[in-house]
Amino acid sequence: MENNVNSILSLDKLVFDKIEFKRLGMKNENKVDFKMKIIVNQKQDDDIYRVTLKFIGNKEEEYILDIELTGYFSFNENEMLDEELKKKMIRHNAVAIIMPYMRSQISLITAQPEVDCVVLPPFNITKMMSDD
Repeated sequence: MENNVNSILSLDKLVFDKIEFKRLGMKNENKVDFKMKIIVNQKQDDDIYRVTLKFIGNKEEEYILDIELTGYFSFNENEMLDEELKKKMIRHNAVAIIMPYMRSQISLITAQPEVDCVVLPPFNITKMMSDD
């Protein structure tokens, strides 16, 4: 018996659109403030979805970090899905798929001399998306 365990949602491409680190001063004890925005778009007349995570970290008097990451997703053509289910899967699953890449990049860019490395905690994507 063969089980098909492939996902009906595919990550086709993943790109960092923006990676900026601006030093404002030397290492300090200030807290890093985070803001994250999620933008979901569908290509007109196509089943390609673009999901962008925008992350801004601001550590007062030390640095500003600005990163944008975009994943391009599609659905398996053999699956018959209604638009509502597709939108729900994109809003929840696509964000969960690309979040580890954002988390890794933030840790990488803050693991530099005279900067405390930032490791983002796990996020409850379902709760984040239901708060929209």
